Amino acid sequence: MSVLPDDDRFAVLLADAARRDAQLGAIDWSVLPAEAERDVLDAPSGGLARVRMGPADGPRVLLVPGATGSKEDFTLMMPALAAAGCRVESYDLAGQYESFQAGPEHIDPERHRYTLDLFVDDLLAVLADGPSPVHVLGYSFAGTVAVEAAVRRPELFVTLTLLSSPPLPGNSLRGFKLLGPISPFVSGRTLGGLFIWALCHNVNRAPAERAAFVAARFDLTRRSSVGDILDLMQHTPDRTAALRATGIPLLVVAGTGDVWHTAAHRTYAADLHARLVVLDTGHSPCETAPNQLTAAMLDLFRTRPEPA
Repeated sequence: MSVLPDDDRFAVLLADAARRDAQLGAIDWSVLPAEAERDVLDAPSGGLARVRMGPADGPRVLLVPGATGSKEDFTLMMPALAAAGCRVESYDLAGQYESFQAGPEHIDPERHRYTLDLFVDDLLAVLADGPSPVHVLGYSFAGTVAVEAAVRRPELFVTLTLLSSPPLPGNSLRGFKLLGPISPFVSGRTLGGLFIWALCHNVNRAPAERAAFVAARFDLTRRSSVGDILDLMQHTPDRTAALRATGIPLLVVAGTGDVWHTAAHRTYAADLHARLVVLDTGHSPCETAPNQLTAAMLDLFRTRPEPA
């Protein structure tokens, strides 16, 4: 079992990355890096807005955003991963931001709700669109999606990083520090509306430039997709044993100020036999501690050689 890395080499690596994170300034989150290549992938649920950068022959790294998020959430990570020689990519989940037109009505036969199978099948389509296996990061709800995909198709994964991902099976929202007590009594779509309202009113007091972009995304994002995802988070499957059995090298990353308690992430990582990294930040280390998160991922990559 692997826990929080505490060897001198990793400590120095993380400390250097933390110094760089402390120097980050304001950016326009709506603007992707200049080197980014944009396209639309034809997935089972419809067209998914995608961005890629880095050497075409580099090891693939796929960063998957969560509910209410988008590929831009990794704007500060992608250049660093590309500079390390990786072919890094991300996409907007079906119904989210520039993938807002993708949805259950495109599934054959037509459906009316965003389901876990829809998101998993889309992720598998992205993984199939290029060389595999792939280093995958699933952020928040996308961690649940990535876990399910890894259990179904482990040969497509080199490593899996679970970033601020639900650490509890069943109603994973029950572990929320604030909304946990009411989550069993409120529908996912009602909670989705509350989440959207809170983000649009910057209840979490994000920097102004970040809050403006987060609110602007809802001009496109389908409210139904957010509500359905919150409903899915109330029914998180327990894939701990199945994921552990795949043998995929695993990294769990969480902030001390995450929506779930650190103890829940620590138990989850231990049950998965995963490496655990806890950062002094909140739910979104990809935004607030991108250099530390990137360093932890690259360290995992280095200790896990690419399959032939």
